[in-house]
Amino acid sequence: MSVRNSLHDFLTLPVLQVIDQEQIKNTIPHREPFLLVDEVRVLEDGKKYIGIRHVQADEYYFKGHFPGKPVMPGVLVIESMSQAFGGAIMNRVAKDNTSIPLFLSIDSAKFRGMVCPGDTLEMPLEILRLGKISKIYAEAYVNDKLCAQATLNFILGEKHV
Repeated sequence: MSVRNSLHDFLTLPVLQVIDQEQIKNTIPHREPFLLVDEVRVLEDGKKYIGIRHVQADEYYFKGHFPGKPVMPGVLVIESMSQAFGGAIMNRVAKDNTSIPLFLSIDSAKFRGMVCPGDTLEMPLEILRLGKISKIYAEAYVNDKLCAQATLNFILGEKHV
C-alpha cells in the first residue's frame, strides 16, 4: 500500500460553503443521538471537505466508555467521518433521495489519539472515487493532533421506509 499525504493542510484551506446540520439531515437519515456530524465545510466541491463534530460531555456513549476517563469510541470517530462524507455529497449522488451510503469496507484504519468531552473533531476528507461505489480517505484531528485515519469505501443502498 502506498503512503498517503496527510490531509492536515486541508484545515487551513479557504472554506467555500458551510453545510449546517439541518442541511445534513436533508441528505442522510441519521438522527440524534446517532447524528455525529455538526457541519461540513466545502473546500473543493466534489473533492475536498472538512466534517466538524463538537463532542459534548453528555454524549450517551461516555457513560460506559469509560467511567472516570471518557473517550469517544474509535468506531464512532470513523462513523463521524462517514456521516461527514454523506452530508457533503448525498444530494449530488442520490438526487431522488432513495439511496444511502453504506459501508462496503474500511481499510487501513489507524487510531492515534483520544477524543474526549469538549473536543472539536475536525475531519478532513478527500473523495477518491464518487458514484454507486465511492471511496474516500479521511483523517480526524483534535487540537491539530492526528487522532484517526482511514480509507472508507461505500456502496449506495436503498433506503428502507
